[in-house]
Amino acid sequence: MRKVIATSILAAGIWTITACGTNPKPEQVKATVANFISDTVAKDLEHCSVATFAAGCFWHEEVLFESIKGVKEAVSGYAGGQMANPTYEDIETGNTGHTETVNVYYDSSIISFPTLLKVFLEGQEDPTQVNGQGPDKGTQYRSAVFYRNDAERQMATDYIRKVNESKKYANPIAAEIKLLDKFWPAEDYHQNYVYSHTDNPYVANVSIPGVAAFQAKNPELIKAGRSFVNKK
Repeated sequence: MRKVIATSILAAGIWTITACGTNPKPEQVKATVANFISDTVAKDLEHCSVATFAAGCFWHEEVLFESIKGVKEAVSGYAGGQMANPTYEDIETGNTGHTETVNVYYDSSIISFPTLLKVFLEGQEDPTQVNGQGPDKGTQYRSAVFYRNDAERQMATDYIRKVNESKKYANPIAAEIKLLDKFWPAEDYHQNYVYSHTDNPYVANVSIPGVAAFQAKNPELIKAGRSFVNKK
């Protein structure tokens, strides 16, 4: 799907940087990516809390969460489906029940689960979009909070209810709240994809600008040197 989208972006100019609201300069992207790359060494995640979210393409969800203070790592993968050991090609058919997902490893003494929910919702182009996000359409891109325990389920339920009651969005939040059965890590080439593919049309015109749009509105949540927002 993303290959088709990338071609469409170049041919028709749809879902460009302007659509995502922020236009990062190439030099800013290069400098920020260099800082992210310095973080991609092996990490001790044993003592981290873990949250699992699906919000469209996992390429930029991974980058978004890794830019947040208190988050140590985000891993792209698949969840919510029936097939064991699914591949990218399997889930792209939309027939396995899986959705592109990220496991977020975080320090709960620095960032709370409700704050991660804020990042999850507000980091989407449209959290009310059903079975898709932006140009990515299909059940494999649906939005979801995969909870591990009753506390997470209740926090997710309460948070989304309050957002709906606030009428912040014209339509209800589309995210499902579902018990995590199994998280399957995606193939190695999907991990940290954005950092080594900044010239990819989808990355340049959708992923990075989408991350920058959230960062511009929430600078207090962003790690030093991890913002794609243009410096004045």
